[in-house]
Amino acid sequence: MTDRRDFLKKAAVAAAAAIAAPEVMKAGTADKADARHRETSQSGSRLIVPRAQGLRITGTFLDEISHDIPHQNWGEKEWDADFRNMKAIGIDTVICIRSGYRKFITYPSPYLLKKGCYMPSMDLIDMFLRLAQKYGMKFWFGLYDSGRYWDTGDLSHEIEDNKFVIDEVWKMYGEKYDSFGGWYISGEISRKTKGAIDAFRAMGKQCKDVSGGLPTFISPWIDGKKAIMGTNKLTNDQAVSVAEHEREWNEIFDGIHDVVDACAFQDGHIDYDELDAFFSVNKKLADKYGMQCWTNAETFDRDMPIKFLPIKFDKLRMKLEAAARCGYDKAITFEFSHFMSPQSAYLQAGHLYDRYREYFGID
Repeated sequence: MTDRRDFLKKAAVAAAAAIAAPEVMKAGTADKADARHRETSQSGSRLIVPRAQGLRITGTFLDEISHDIPHQNWGEKEWDADFRNMKAIGIDTVICIRSGYRKFITYPSPYLLKKGCYMPSMDLIDMFLRLAQKYGMKFWFGLYDSGRYWDTGDLSHEIEDNKFVIDEVWKMYGEKYDSFGGWYISGEISRKTKGAIDAFRAMGKQCKDVSGGLPTFISPWIDGKKAIMGTNKLTNDQAVSVAEHEREWNEIFDGIHDVVDACAFQDGHIDYDELDAFFSVNKKLADKYGMQCWTNAETFDRDMPIKFLPIKFDKLRMKLEAAARCGYDKAITFEFSHFMSPQSAYLQAGHLYDRYREYFGID
């Protein structure tokens, strides 16, 4: 006769087995699902569009002095990991989008500190240059933005401050790091911006003169239907036509091409069925003036009332495919760390990184 103690022991063993069996099944199922996911990721077999037809992103802005996206409060450990993630997908160029904005600055600038700017807790320029050197990338320095252009629409204000910034940055970093690869003239302009040609000529020439001819680039925006500039509207009812865009940028390129080596138009202000028309004009103008034609493939979504969230992968794919069709020389993005990085504050950014890797077959 079985006593109560034996009964309880057997009951406990049976219960444990009953609980464990489903867990084992779950684990086995999860392992198989994991294997299928890895197989799908490696083969891209679930995609119903041709893979790797777009221009790969090989450059990114670094937005550490921002006024419209949240700061992620990274230290060198997080930045090192992000450079490693960038390197894994083929990024070879990093661009500090601006070395300062109004009173916040990225490095201890003697000139800007005397002007009333705040002392940064880290020398971000030095860190970016070191990390670029570590991962075999080139770093492009973005000029200082006083904010006066955004207040007045006149770029001429920026020339005076950057006379000092360009000289001191080259002495502090340019002569020290081989990773210092070029300059970004950071005024974001569109057509008919007051003083644009004179400002870009002056700043571009000084950058080249001080650094022995290192390349410079600009990243303007197309005054398209999504160029809404801080309004609550989602479309611009005075969008530029392709013909107007070509005429106006022909004039600007004519005035700056000898001191600006590349132009990376922001690609988010036009609709997806307009990409080829505008991109073809951009490439035609760049070729005419001996400039490199890049695209600034924005990885944030301009089609939503919420500013700003990571873009849907298909939208990014369509933009990169248009750039490839039109023979663009390079794709950069604004910007990897917030909108595409696996460690971004936005969960969707890591998923975009995964979809991008699947599309291009990057293990």
